[in-house]
Amino acid sequence: MTLSAIETTGLSKRYPGGRGVADLDLTVQHGEVFGFLGPNGAGKTTTMKMILDLIRPTSGTIRVLGLDPVTQGAELRAQIGYLPGELVLEGSENVGEMLGFFAQLQGNVDPAWVDELAGRLELDRSRKVKSLSKGNKQKVGIVQAFMHRPALLVLDEPTSGLDPLMQQVFLDLVSEARDRGQTVFMSSHILSEVQEVADRVAIIKDGRLVTVSTVESLQRRAVSQVEIHFGEPFRTEDFTSLAHVGGVRAEDRVLRCVVDGSVDALVKQVARYRVEALFCHKPDLEALFMDEYVKEGASVAH
Repeated sequence: MTLSAIETTGLSKRYPGGRGVADLDLTVQHGEVFGFLGPNGAGKTTTMKMILDLIRPTSGTIRVLGLDPVTQGAELRAQIGYLPGELVLEGSENVGEMLGFFAQLQGNVDPAWVDELAGRLELDRSRKVKSLSKGNKQKVGIVQAFMHRPALLVLDEPTSGLDPLMQQVFLDLVSEARDRGQTVFMSSHILSEVQEVADRVAIIKDGRLVTVSTVESLQRRAVSQVEIHFGEPFRTEDFTSLAHVGGVRAEDRVLRCVVDGSVDALVKQVARYRVEALFCHKPDLEALFMDEYVKEGASVAH
């Protein structure tokens, strides 16, 4: 087995309008869930399509599961489950017939596993495909991506159209895939779902990588919001010059501040007083995402 499931070096795709991907160096390890984050137009879908050889790069190299997507595309795609960001499903057949067609194309599909996937996603296989809502079409897409237990899952905005309950079912499927040793490369702008399942995340801005890190590492280097409720009057000045402490604000017997790094100095100073409550909040992935964008001077559209 190769050391990485996906490896790109200097990967670039230039479009006449200026959008695309530039000098992307990215490594996704076997058996990890890798979150690919960025707003619409950042380059997520372009990158995924190059990985699958649906579009060709302007320059750079790609290796996926040890194979070249351009020269070994058929062999490679047999090992990949792909869910596009803009899933189009039409036809007069019902869901069961369409899933049977997908299974025949993939080969080596366990019907019991398809039954389980459809059941967990509450997918009615008797319904006509053309009559399905966006959310139910998305469920069909998820089943076809997972049905052959591929070595690599490439999922572009996979929970689009799903209700919160089905989003959780999907995240459970992703976690179970990782437990089986499958690799999951998923893009999303719903940061809470990536935070729940991802081992590592990459943030992309205007086609360039901003950062690649574990969620835990991002959180460790992010500032913490601290709120302390004292049981007696305190001197604000005791806290304004402490190491790693900033943004000190005092109101009555409540102190609020931010800590960038170790809380040791703050804790030792707080211990000089009687304390009724202390709250320390680490930012979630959405706050970290915004922080990384601000560091890069980006303007993020909501």
